[in-house]
Amino acid sequence: MMTVAERINERKIGVIGMGRSGLATASLAAANGGRPFVSDAAPSEQVAEAVARLEQEGIPFETGGHTDQLLQCDYIVISPGVPPTLEIISRAVAKGVPIFSEIEFASWVCRGRIIGVTGSNGKTTTTTLIGEILTAAGKDALVCGNIGLPFAQVAEKIGEDTIAVVEISSFQLEWIADFAPHVALILNLSPDHLDRHGTFGTYKKLKYRITENQSSDDYLILNHQDEVMMADDIPTAARKLYFTTEATTDCFVRVEDGALFYSHDGRGTRVVSARDIRIPGPHNLQNAAAAVAAAALFDVDAETMGRVLATFAGVEHRLEPVARVAGIDFVNDSKATNVDSVCYALRSIDPPIHLIAGGRDKGAPYEPIVRDGKGRIASIVLIGEARDRMFEELGRHFTTQFADSLEDAVSKCFSRARPGETVLLSPGCASFDMFDNYEQRGKLFKQAVSDLRSDRKNETIQD
Repeated sequence: MMTVAERINERKIGVIGMGRSGLATASLAAANGGRPFVSDAAPSEQVAEAVARLEQEGIPFETGGHTDQLLQCDYIVISPGVPPTLEIISRAVAKGVPIFSEIEFASWVCRGRIIGVTGSNGKTTTTTLIGEILTAAGKDALVCGNIGLPFAQVAEKIGEDTIAVVEISSFQLEWIADFAPHVALILNLSPDHLDRHGTFGTYKKLKYRITENQSSDDYLILNHQDEVMMADDIPTAARKLYFTTEATTDCFVRVEDGALFYSHDGRGTRVVSARDIRIPGPHNLQNAAAAVAAAALFDVDAETMGRVLATFAGVEHRLEPVARVAGIDFVNDSKATNVDSVCYALRSIDPPIHLIAGGRDKGAPYEPIVRDGKGRIASIVLIGEARDRMFEELGRHFTTQFADSLEDAVSKCFSRARPGETVLLSPGCASFDMFDNYEQRGKLFKQAVSDLRSDRKNETIQD
């Protein structure tokens, strides 16, 4: 395998995309002697901040389209949001220009061990939780990746004694070559991003790429309760370990007598009672089990794991309690960008629930919301591009109306809800039709709730 200098120094490196990961990649390339050239399809006025940063760092760039300058590069690094169907990518492939993802590029520079977390749901919670547990145990851990902090932005800071805990999406696995985490986790699999990948089979194969370069010294952690991955023979040289929330001695992490246990020195070691885990819902019990499996491989003691699980409050925009207004609870689940995430939320919150959903459709059926929403959903307000399709599948089962904005949706739910009920933002769709990202969507939801509170008395912020 080539050294970092051989891969980067004096190399012409094309970077497609001026988002966070693209800028981080360009800076990392320049810091290691590379000659990056950044290209973005947006006009310069739409990426003014990125242009200013590149100009300050002396990195050449182009905006308003992708020219043949990219094809003169030794290789191209693409950001996760760049679709593989982009014309310049097809031309680069035809010309034989290698293409890599940002996590592949960053992994060349990273000197520490990597824990890679992927799956359809729970990635952010599990990634953050693993980082919290490792840090509480005195380990030097750094959480990054699809969670918001690009791997390329911190890769150079990761020394041999640092553990990089990296959240990884299917988009980031499309263009890997040598990427090989020491520990890989696949949390669960359900149809997602079909608008990009076409079929569930293609999506699954991309997720399984997280383990394709692992060796027999590495570990692959899998969900024993996930019927999809258990039905597939996932090709890997890594040692497979399983987690479950069921009582079975066959899994590395399991639930016995209402408590999480993991296998240690030939016996089961108790971590924490399931009822003492702070983050709610059966899906979060699985996330906790996955985090315990990863942490145990780094010799974290059970007491530390249990203490973190009992105090970890979750992540922003994922089943996040926002406020209680006139006795009505508001919950921000903007991170729920697929159907299964909505179902997890519905099962985790006491009914009646007034659901705000919609956004950019990702191709998966919405029928599971009917199954898990019966007896729980009191009403639905739909927003965004997907609202007509969602209405076709949900409207005959639940009282449903449209809203023209998120603020309008909050207002309509508030007018219908009664004290003791919950207004839940859990879109089940991508955010890009109306918002920059799910974070902006969640923050605007919280602002709309705050506006409601400003005119009312006796409300209390949830802890």
